[in-house]
Amino acid sequence: MSVLDGIMIEMSVVLGSTEVPVRQILQMSRGAMIPLDCGQDDPSLVYVNGELVATGRILVDGEVMSLEISELIKKSRN
Repeated sequence: MSVLDGIMIEMSVVLGSTEVPVRQILQMSRGAMIPLDCGQDDPSLVYVNGELVATGRILVDGEVMSLEISELIKKSRN
């Protein structure tokens, strides 16, 4: 067992974003579509513990979705 096995991280993959009023969300039904601020060929953003670490693209193979990392983001020195 690796010493890293017990370390928890929060990872988010952002496909796009939008601003939607709560009242509009409450009126949505199953299958409703929410337009995002990006196109299907735009990169997805990968955040680890709230920090942008990579970009990639979503791949779909039948029922399986995966993320292909295309670029690692260099950490800026402050």
